[in-house]
Amino acid sequence: MVRLIMGVKGSGKTKQLIELINNAAKDEPGNVVCIEANRTMTYDIHYHIRLIDAQESSHYDMNSFDFLKGFISGLYAGNYDISQVFIDNLCKTIGREVDKDTENFLNWLDAFGEKNNIKFTVTISADLSLATDGMQKFL
Repeated sequence: MVRLIMGVKGSGKTKQLIELINNAAKDEPGNVVCIEANRTMTYDIHYHIRLIDAQESSHYDMNSFDFLKGFISGLYAGNYDISQVFIDNLCKTIGREVDKDTENFLNWLDAFGEKNNIKFTVTISADLSLATDGMQKFL
């Protein structure tokens, strides 16, 4: 399952995401992971959440959807107890604009989540009008 939160900068996406993350920390039976574009939520989310700074250049070089697919697959391979993954500011994280590849990635996340019983929540900082028809089902 994929939930997409999309809106322009300043529309409250991060505040909404932080609330969802903290609720998941209390309610989820499994482990919860948050991948963010930079460490801005460190002090806002519950300490049980595994927070990953995607732009930490010494560790990760997330610059494509293919890399992110492999990264998420690797996270799950290392911890089958992951039940929910949050990805903040997806397009900024990998340095892309919203396009058909974004839709394809969200479809991959949906299939991966269904297969492995993981819920995904993704934010994208862009105007809702940029969402493709295929992305609309996740909003």
